[in-house]
Amino acid sequence: QAIDVAREQVQSGAQLLDVNMDDGLLDGPYAMSKFLRLIATEPDIAKVPVCIDSSDFSVIIAGLEAIQGKCVVNSISLKEGEQAFIERARLIRRYGAAVVVMAFDEQGQAAETQRKYEICERSYRILTEEVGFNPCDIIFDPNILTIATGMEEHCNYGVYFIDATRMIRVGF
Repeated sequence: QAIDVAREQVQSGAQLLDVNMDDGLLDGPYAMSKFLRLIATEPDIAKVPVCIDSSDFSVIIAGLEAIQGKCVVNSISLKEGEQAFIERARLIRRYGAAVVVMAFDEQGQAAETQRKYEICERSYRILTEEVGFNPCDIIFDPNILTIATGMEEHCNYGVYFIDATRMIRVGF
């Protein structure tokens, strides 16, 4: 059934297939590996690049080991510190994948424009200067937070996201 969903997405014009196996009822690494190998055998699906998407890095590793060709990994962040970020980034780069970087660091998820930019700038510097990533292989996600909460302090989250995206595009 998942193959049919992937096929339908490709037929509907998907330019990237986001594959996520984060479900408590699944063996995530096994499911990711098996699914990626299955779609590689389907010519109409295999022509579209894949985004390996998981909050569990063991699932990402399983995906990187199974994927054929270049993919995107979604995601890494500085949440667990620079050392963990660098280790994960090096592994991702070794497989030749591009990476999505979340605007999240040791202090938490960035809410305001400047903080989003600062985290992304720090991540960019580490990835390009210490890990050796090609800037074209780095995708930033400045995290749009919930905006329709009814709480006044949340009403500008959409604006912060757009402004941070603009700053990142110009800055890097």
